[in-house]
Amino acid sequence: MAGSSRVFRDATAGTGAPQDIKVPGFSPVKVVIRNRNGTRWEWTDSMPAGSAYKSVAAGDTTYVATNGITPLGQGFTIGSDGNATVNAASTILDYEAWET
Repeated sequence: MAGSSRVFRDATAGTGAPQDIKVPGFSPVKVVIRNRNGTRWEWTDSMPAGSAYKSVAAGDTTYVATNGITPLGQGFTIGSDGNATVNAASTILDYEAWET
């Protein structure tokens, strides 16, 4: 990657419903969300909005076509995750968003 890159890291509570995460100053090109139960989502700008790759603690990875991660002008939306393994209510989600 040429030039400088910013990474924004934070955490939020899972809700089981879509939630917008504000990232100061940029729309991310990559987002990784880790649920502290071991489930992980990853999205890059080469993927459609609303999609993600989901990995579970056992190591299985699946492609999520809807209710995944959607980029916003300054941040992203965490989808509802139909089976609520990533964005489950009352869980903690650690996330990272990359600018370039």
